[in-house]
Amino acid sequence: MIKTTLDSKVIDTLRDLPDMIPVFREYYDDWTIRVFNREQHECRNYLSPNRREFYKILLITKGTGVFTMGLNTYYIEEPTLLFIHPNDIISWKNLSDESGGYYVLFRKSFINQHLQLKAVIDKFALFSEKSKSVIRLTDDEVPRISQYFEKMQEEEIGRSAFCEDAMQAFLQLLMVESMKVARYPKPDEVTEDFTHIHHFFNLLEKETAGINYSSPIRIKTAKEFASSLHLHPNYLNQLLKKHTGQNASTHIRNRILDEAKALLVQTDWSLQDISHSIGFAEQPSFNLFFKKNTGYTPAEFRRNF
Repeated sequence: MIKTTLDSKVIDTLRDLPDMIPVFREYYDDWTIRVFNREQHECRNYLSPNRREFYKILLITKGTGVFTMGLNTYYIEEPTLLFIHPNDIISWKNLSDESGGYYVLFRKSFINQHLQLKAVIDKFALFSEKSKSVIRLTDDEVPRISQYFEKMQEEEIGRSAFCEDAMQAFLQLLMVESMKVARYPKPDEVTEDFTHIHHFFNLLEKETAGINYSSPIRIKTAKEFASSLHLHPNYLNQLLKKHTGQNASTHIRNRILDEAKALLVQTDWSLQDISHSIGFAEQPSFNLFFKKNTGYTPAEFRRNF
């Protein structure tokens, strides 16, 4: 087996919400839990630096790839379970054309509605303790784990009055079964390049995670980010371009756009307040920035959604 290094990989970055994995096409819809079959929904190469509004349990039964969660990297060629917290910075690089398994996404609100599910999540810490978030499976164990995804998908399709109650029960059973068979692989080594990239996205997350009028974005240029990371701006841009296909300014711009879209749709803030919160001194400048990068004015985008 030959393991390719992260230095040789170019990872497509998820940037516009409609272009992401299937559920992002319905990002603003009122869903709490969704189940997908990986054979029907192809998993593309991606880097997801943005915080998400959902937890993800991913079962890989076929295919080979490199998965990175934070600073832990795993070469995956055997059946594997992944427990992904909303705040995790993750990437996936396909190394084969095969794709098999399932994934389930569920929002924080879904957990809060089902306190027994929350208790199981807290007890087993599969999402919070990174040493437990990746579990290797044998071929014999795959059917035992797959059945819970299949049952959840049946409930989702059936949409009975007790659909979500059943799905949260299957989630609990899935985690119990996962703990019973758990074998935690040791992460592969991470290059210095990827460490710098991880720190960049951590800083980008920190700067945008708690946006509001009283704490607007503080830094938003490539030069400011490079200075905070004690790197030369040209070196930071080279690293990001090499590993993600985009430079620092593009990543920062896309993240600010995503935050602006979320604020326009999910809040009733005035355009002036949103403009100030994402670092624009004047609303006309924000309007111009948004129109240039989306084709819509902020007001048009809000009305359309």
